[in-house]
Amino acid sequence: MSDCIFCKIIKGEIPARKIYEDEEMFAFHDITPMAPVHFLVIPKKHISNLMELEAEDIALVGRLLNKAQQIAKEPKPTGLGCGENGARFVINAKRDGGQTVDHLHIHVLGGRALSWPPG
Repeated sequence: MSDCIFCKIIKGEIPARKIYEDEEMFAFHDITPMAPVHFLVIPKKHISNLMELEAEDIALVGRLLNKAQQIAKEPKPTGLGCGENGARFVINAKRDGGQTVDHLHIHVLGGRALSWPPG
């Protein structure tokens, strides 16, 4: 989508603090972190949200989750260091689910104890 902020980040039209990139995904630090560790993992393919997921995209979402946990677990100082104490993995879907950017993304939050419910 031409007006999608995450598509523009993937294309390099908007800067981001990149953590990881390959042919099908992009990971970067959130610009308004809610925890000491807060990054996003997004598919390069534009998928609006989890509720719009097609059968052909199921394996891709599995790979996104796998990469998200790998990035989170990577020990400091080179990684984010959430392997020992854990992290929260969140996928918001649509307006009532709290999604603010219409492009599927996984939030990973960690670096401190997180409360439940979130709010």
